[in-house]
Amino acid sequence: MRPTIPSYSLDLSALDTVSDTTTTSATSHLPQVTEPRNEGLELDMAWVRRVQANTSAIERRAATLPGRRSVKKDWQAAWLLKAITCIDLTTLSGDDTEARVRRLCAKARQPVRPELLEALGMEPITTGAVCVYHEMIPAAVTALRGTGIPVAAVSTGFPAGLSPFHLRLREIEESVAAGAEEIDIVISRRHVLEGNWQALYDEMREMRAACGDAHVKAILATGELGTLRNVARASLVCMMAGADFIKTSTGKESVNATLPVTLVMIRAIRDFYDRTGVRVGYKPAGGISKAKDAVTYLALMKEELGDRWLMPDLFRFGASSLLGDIERQLEHHVTGAYSAGWRHPMG
Repeated sequence: MRPTIPSYSLDLSALDTVSDTTTTSATSHLPQVTEPRNEGLELDMAWVRRVQANTSAIERRAATLPGRRSVKKDWQAAWLLKAITCIDLTTLSGDDTEARVRRLCAKARQPVRPELLEALGMEPITTGAVCVYHEMIPAAVTALRGTGIPVAAVSTGFPAGLSPFHLRLREIEESVAAGAEEIDIVISRRHVLEGNWQALYDEMREMRAACGDAHVKAILATGELGTLRNVARASLVCMMAGADFIKTSTGKESVNATLPVTLVMIRAIRDFYDRTGVRVGYKPAGGISKAKDAVTYLALMKEELGDRWLMPDLFRFGASSLLGDIERQLEHHVTGAYSAGWRHPMG
């Protein structure tokens, strides 16, 4: 029987009831709900300077989340299925090949074995997107054609973002021309560390323009920004400059997505929405590899921003190994036994 989703759980069949959105047809599991683009606004330095972060309070709040938000049985299965639909299934390795990308895309198209979905009473689902380097875009676009699953590409000298600026803009344009519908850019961390908010705004604005119709995710590399206040201010400036998503990390830093950083960034999103009426997405990336962690992040999004931010157009996990652990948990839910990791390959 399909998991029923009362009280604190998620109804996957309810996505077509969301208001203020447009829907396009696709062959994937759910209506492709699409939030209007963030057009940005002028840099408001008075607003930026008012932004503060109470580190001790943020850390206390984050520390309580894993224990307080535990869901079990059918409810846990429903949350995990929701998490799968929000994964940017990612491969960003120096030894990536087209064959590996094609296998990853096959996994994105069918992330859970059909017999498990049938036992759960679920229709087929897909991941939210596939994320690759520029060179792998054509292989991913071909493998995903007709599925409605977008291809995301990391860009702008990923992961350091220190290549010449005109080359970073050209890289964005090349990736869009190759078929990427989402571009994950990296900001210049030095602008944040030096408090040069005008330079960060101008950089983000030009990168956003180079993306054209492709959605832009701004990677803050929060583990390299020094303080939570810097994270909050950088989040706000990137949204003012037109970022459609703000993202924690490249996954290559020593510290990637954390709950305190997430709390700071999604409260910046909430503040921006309250002031402008514009919804901006959020993507935690790096270090999220366990199913229980995915549920914690989803619960935090629900509490702080509401159900609308649990849709793939406003929330993504940047992950690869996470999917395998989720599938293992779903198999345990169905069979009562944990399977070996090799039963759930990425491709």
